[in-house]
Amino acid sequence: MATSIRLSTEAEERLALLASQTGRTKDFYLREIIDRGLEDIEDYYLAAEVLERTRKGQEQVHTAADVRKELDLGEW
Repeated sequence: MATSIRLSTEAEERLALLASQTGRTKDFYLREIIDRGLEDIEDYYLAAEVLERTRKGQEQVHTAADVRKELDLGEW
């Protein structure tokens, strides 16, 4: 699937320089940036949703002491 984006002049120049210095394509680096960054963005936004549900009392919360007791791990 093809997607197009507009980059700032600075980002385009940096990307072009990196590609020319390493012999890889700009497409290679754009895919790398997206693949690596997407995981971070997913983690952030999904965690933010859980936090919001927790604050609203819509998410079940367990204390460390309760978990240790439930798993029979003893006290710390």
